[in-house]
Amino acid sequence: MRRFLFLSMLIITTACQAQYKPSVSILGDSYSTFEGYVQPSTNEMWYYARNGEKKTDVNDVRQTWWWQLIKDGGMRLCINNSYSGSTIGFTGYDGNDYTERSFITRMDNLGCPDIILIFGATNDSWAGEQVGEYKYDNFQRGDFYTFRPAMAYLLDRMSKRYPNASVYFMLNDGLRDEINESVLTICKHYGIECIQLHDIDKLSGHPSVKGMRSIAEQVLEKIK
Repeated sequence: MRRFLFLSMLIITTACQAQYKPSVSILGDSYSTFEGYVQPSTNEMWYYARNGEKKTDVNDVRQTWWWQLIKDGGMRLCINNSYSGSTIGFTGYDGNDYTERSFITRMDNLGCPDIILIFGATNDSWAGEQVGEYKYDNFQRGDFYTFRPAMAYLLDRMSKRYPNASVYFMLNDGLRDEINESVLTICKHYGIECIQLHDIDKLSGHPSVKGMRSIAEQVLEKIK
């Protein structure tokens, strides 16, 4: 009887493991948005089903990089917390304070995922945010108005907040050299893999349908 119960439990456990799909949460900017699929819903979007073709040819959530990644990788979406125009730190365009939309402010709201994909630094680069100095401890609020301390705090906090999640940082192509160097240096310090994207086709500075597919393929290759 005991042997029968043991074998039954083993079969059930094996079946559950075979069916398990790892969950993925995304912390991103406009590149990862799509109307109706972002939490909270008050976050600003870039991609809508009714965008004009001059802005983008992406008009279906199934064309987004993250939808394709999750579908092709046999995963499931936990939370997509992406916000158009958001910076990692607190300094945004024209020197405006972007604290409310920053990655740092939103990073605790990702649920309980198995995998976390951080896709950022694009707006930090485009907004001309100062990189500042490398800093890995004794963080103060004022530090987060420059890129390097903000980036370091983000990864420091993420590694402590989500100890059982596999965290990856996705780095866009075409960014300032000092932003690229900073991301790579800080990711290495925290032992977080940086996925350096390349040859991404874009419209209005944002991934096109072709670009979305390329992103999905490049990321899946790294995390599969």
